[in-house]
Amino acid sequence: MAENEQADGGADGAEAAPAKKGKLKLIIAVAGFLAILGAGGGWFFFMRGHGETKHAEAPPPKPPTFVDVPDMMVNLVGAAGERVQYLRVKVVLEIKDEKQVEAIKPNLPRVTDLFQTYLRELRPSDINGSAGLFRLKEELTKRVNTAVAPQHVNAVLFKEIVVQ
Repeated sequence: MAENEQADGGADGAEAAPAKKGKLKLIIAVAGFLAILGAGGGWFFFMRGHGETKHAEAPPPKPPTFVDVPDMMVNLVGAAGERVQYLRVKVVLEIKDEKQVEAIKPNLPRVTDLFQTYLRELRPSDINGSAGLFRLKEELTKRVNTAVAPQHVNAVLFKEIVVQ
């Protein structure tokens, strides 16, 4: 009986070694298969997938519409005893849709009034340099948008600015 027990114990040890080797081979085979699938998917995504995709072309954007504001000439605020300086401005409003033009045109007298009251308070030093003109443009855009609300003006563009 002791011999039978030793023979059974020896058989268990011999079967355990091949079973461990079989599982290891299976794990390596599965890992290799997954690596090949990942490499193939990566190649398809990066090389083939992006190059052949055709996108529908977006329609070209509509050009903006422009509305002329009447020319303005105002005197600038100066110190006492200085000669009077004048500012002449020609301005255009940039609007996104042509439909808005008809809604904005009736408000042009209000826009002109707001522009003139603001421009009369300026000093010559307020509009010196590009930074001064940029601030002036931003301020005029803000004022015109309040005058034509609920319509919206994208920008105020200067056609001409002259300080005399």
